[in-house]
Amino acid sequence: MAYSKKDQFNKTDNYVADIAKALSHPARIEILKSLMECKTCSCGTIVENLPLAQSTISQHLKLLKDAELIEGEIDGKAICYCLNIKKLKNAHKNFLKLFDQLIAQ
Repeated sequence: MAYSKKDQFNKTDNYVADIAKALSHPARIEILKSLMECKTCSCGTIVENLPLAQSTISQHLKLLKDAELIEGEIDGKAICYCLNIKKLKNAHKNFLKLFDQLIAQ
């Protein structure tokens, strides 16, 4: 069984790493862009715009939702997804802080 040493790092570094992981696939970037354009989309709508299977899109949506970059609300049999602006702003702030530190050297 794999052992994680994430608890040996500070909370902010873990947060930035988790967000980076969530953003580490071009399909997830495109999903975020799709949600930006349509404000609220079902998985089916996103599938129509990307060259991936519905099951693959669902996996990407789950990763983005787990990272809290998007939110999902049940609407009948479908889940409507939207951007979590508050969490995106927080991620932006933390990435800027990290990169400011890195380039200040």
